[in-house]
Amino acid sequence: MDYKKVGIQVLELVGGAKNISKLTHCATRLRFEFNDMERVEVEKIKKLPGVISVVNKGGQFQVVIGNDVQTAYRAILNASGNISGTKSNSVKNNKQKESIVSRFISVISTTFTPMIPAITGAGMIKAVLAILTLTGVLNDKSQTYYLLNTIADAAFFFMPVLLAYGAAIKFECSIILAITVAGVLLHPNLTTLMASKESVHFMGLPVKLTDYAGSVLPIIITVWIMSYIERFAERVSPSIIKFFTKPLIILLLTAPLALIVIGPFGTYLNDLVAAGAEAINSKASWLIPFLMGALQPFLVVTGTAWAMTPIATMQLTNKGAEMINGPGMLASNIAQGAATLCVAVKSKNKNLKQLAGSAGVTALLGITEPSLYGVTLKLKKPLIAAMIGGGCAGIYAGLSGLVRYAFVSPGLTALPAFIGKNPMNIVHALITCAIAFVVTFALTWIIGFEDIIEEKEEETIEKVTNEINLENNKIIEIASPLSGELIPLSKVNDDVFSGGLLGKGMAIIPDKGTVVAPIEGKIATVLESKHAIAIQSDSGLEILIHIGLDTVNLEGKHYTAFVKTGDRVKVGDKLIEFDIEEIKEIGYDIVTPIVICNSDKYKDIVGYEEKKVSFGEGIIKITN
Repeated sequence: MDYKKVGIQVLELVGGAKNISKLTHCATRLRFEFNDMERVEVEKIKKLPGVISVVNKGGQFQVVIGNDVQTAYRAILNASGNISGTKSNSVKNNKQKESIVSRFISVISTTFTPMIPAITGAGMIKAVLAILTLTGVLNDKSQTYYLLNTIADAAFFFMPVLLAYGAAIKFECSIILAITVAGVLLHPNLTTLMASKESVHFMGLPVKLTDYAGSVLPIIITVWIMSYIERFAERVSPSIIKFFTKPLIILLLTAPLALIVIGPFGTYLNDLVAAGAEAINSKASWLIPFLMGALQPFLVVTGTAWAMTPIATMQLTNKGAEMINGPGMLASNIAQGAATLCVAVKSKNKNLKQLAGSAGVTALLGITEPSLYGVTLKLKKPLIAAMIGGGCAGIYAGLSGLVRYAFVSPGLTALPAFIGKNPMNIVHALITCAIAFVVTFALTWIIGFEDIIEEKEEETIEKVTNEINLENNKIIEIASPLSGELIPLSKVNDDVFSGGLLGKGMAIIPDKGTVVAPIEGKIATVLESKHAIAIQSDSGLEILIHIGLDTVNLEGKHYTAFVKTGDRVKVGDKLIEFDIEEIKEIGYDIVTPIVICNSDKYKDIVGYEEKKVSFGEGIIKITN
């Protein structure tokens, strides 16, 4: 699978770079926020080869790709440049319609996503240190241990700084100033003031000093307030001196507010949430791991899996271990892997076997989206088995007091994150995995599932050309290079094309300003005006794509070429982009003929009936 191509196709179907206000990615998903959701072609995105599923929850439009999501993400960035923009009124209206829960989840996911690599790396260092000290390779009193532990602790100590970055992106304010305010909360001078145990005042107002290292909510709330202060500063600062008055106003208002009001309030919320979690755990230690083990797939599908992350990170920072996310997620992830591997063993469908085998192993390693969206959610019964198995294992994890010592995605490769001061903790983790796997695999095998009937391979944009030998005649199908309305050449308002003087073919009235390759081959010609391009296949087929009528007069204006003469292309590779609205406004007809220039070499050339077509759909059949 060419995931660069998948990224480009997704970019086109979401309305292009201009429609994207934010784009991030996690381990398996592209996460979008749009200026206009109505421009996004959701159903077409779902059908793209390489796209596992689409989730529109938690204030984000998520395209589930799998482990190769980064390749698709980079392809989108390379094709679109810097993705930025001001949100339109339609977006603001959409936000007003979102529920409070949805908006909260959106804030948490956007804020935490950028910092995940830092705390994951720090967590793995903690796990490695646990192994080294447990095996006696490293003494926990040595300077090497001390320095490595400092490296691991840094991400958690400076968590307000990391969160300030993500929060500034979410609330659309200055990243640098947000990080500066976070630095104020962590400044050593505050530690000195706290150590003196004297009352602190700012302009007569009492300042309740607290340790903000590793805190979560204070900086998120602070940056949210700062976003409004920044807009105020933008309005009141004279343009001639805005360069220094704007940051002056922001810092002078935000930092004192953070120290006097927001910080203490956020810390109070921190403590309240932590106390609530502790209270539940003290009364029913099995409850939270059970719910997480059983309901984690539901949380992932609905986009609410991020809701518990702040509590888990607070526990990790303050206590060095957490029981909110890790134990239940370990049970759920192993259960997902077991259900999917059972499908791989039991299914008679070759394609499903291959998908389930790969996704099952990935789930056991801690990444469950390919398994969930690609297999268990579609087959339903394996998902039910996984939720039961995950719940059973979660009960054991809770009753045994299992905790996670590092922030990593729970799975077999992350088991070192369960090694800590309690030597039995890793044993409980292994037993949790065993229960989740055995119970789920057995249930999936017993209750079964409706196996997918083996079908012939469908035609997709991934196929180079659909060439079938029928009674000594080879049928070549040409894929559509554009999205729009397919019409016969006879309806083109140009005698050269409508009369077939250049060859037989079809034409498309495009609705998107993108042209992709209809066949595999070599670029024979890209005109300097970029309004026309010729491609030659390895078998000698010659195709001309002419974008608009008389558009040579534009001399390349409103056209962008992505290939040059001599380049090799595959079906679906982007060739040219053009601005439909600008070209139409100038007065040119944008109808695009697709002509077989060497038509006389082929026995028969038949176009499909008039219809709406998308990129990659068949439009012309050629008999050799």
